[in-house]
Amino acid sequence: MAAAFLLSGCATAPLTRGGSLSSYDNMAPSDGVLAKSLVRVNKDYVLAARTVRIAPATFPKAASPTLSQEQRVLVANAVDRALCIGLSERFQVVGPDQPADLTTRVIVTQAAPTNEVAAGASKVVSVVPAALGVMAPIPRLPVGLGSLTLEAEAHDRGGKQQAAMIWARGANSFTNSPMVSTAGDAYDLAGVFAGDFGELLIKGESPFGKAPSLPSLDKLGASLGGKPKYEACEAFGRGPGVAGMVAGGLGLPPEWSDKGAPDNNQQPK
Repeated sequence: MAAAFLLSGCATAPLTRGGSLSSYDNMAPSDGVLAKSLVRVNKDYVLAARTVRIAPATFPKAASPTLSQEQRVLVANAVDRALCIGLSERFQVVGPDQPADLTTRVIVTQAAPTNEVAAGASKVVSVVPAALGVMAPIPRLPVGLGSLTLEAEAHDRGGKQQAAMIWARGANSFTNSPMVSTAGDAYDLAGVFAGDFGELLIKGESPFGKAPSLPSLDKLGASLGGKPKYEACEAFGRGPGVAGMVAGGLGLPPEWSDKGAPDNNQQPK
């Protein structure tokens, strides 16, 4: 019943193959309550790995022509930052010029834009009852919701695929707060994907259908904009932290609060 309730106000996201993976063999369906996915993992190798390198995610224009180049870069970097923080829980994250047991590669294959007018209306609808003293949560209007589809893999030192995931999820009226930006939902879902793909590599098995792990103090601190556990994660900048949470709660665009990667970090187009 809970799943049906959530899905009733959820955008659909196509589980598309973008053609970027080195192999699509033996990928099996593994869906969560809201996300759809195809997964393959060599559990023994992944669990034996100790170091990981994160190649910057790519977000081609064809995946979402409506979003600007700056928005696509912001979403891609949000994936990288969240993935780097998450993988730091078990792996040592190394820089681009260092050898690693695993190297991750991620590409956005589809991103439906958020309707800014609908998102703004949803925020107004949620604020008015609170202003009148009614504290009951107000679901987001189930119109103009965005979505995100990505595919990712992890290679070993020889370039052989050891894990892969195709992931798709639409925003919903209950767990995705509206932001007045066409990139709002894609930005929000970028972190959700990074969490799922990161869990695949940390545990060597599908992240769905299992109780979530409690984050370490290092992860909590980095997620709130603090210093990451490994220097390599600084390449993706620090999260907007509390200021970003406040901005998101007000429905402000993520472009306003997230500074992205440092200026000297080259992001893919």
